[in-house]
Amino acid sequence: MEIQWTDYMKYRVALRGFDLNRIEDIVKHSVERYYDMVTHRLVVVGHHKDSLLLIPYDRHGDVVTPVTVHVTTRQQIKFRLRTKRFRYE
Repeated sequence: MEIQWTDYMKYRVALRGFDLNRIEDIVKHSVERYYDMVTHRLVVVGHHKDSLLLIPYDRHGDVVTPVTVHVTTRQQIKFRLRTKRFRYE
């Protein structure tokens, strides 16, 4: 898997004080993955220090392009699963 970083994503990671290497590790190795029925994007979830992160991304073959990164809660993820906004990938 190759990760293609956009300038916007690098900006968001820096703005929020995250480590780009940890974000890459989450995108490559996290087993918690969903499909967002509203945005039609794949989403990966992982931990960064004390935060739970949600990272929407696009995938074209073996190239993955993370779009942005958000801090989330387990409650928000469960709500999105319950309302069928997220489905398991």
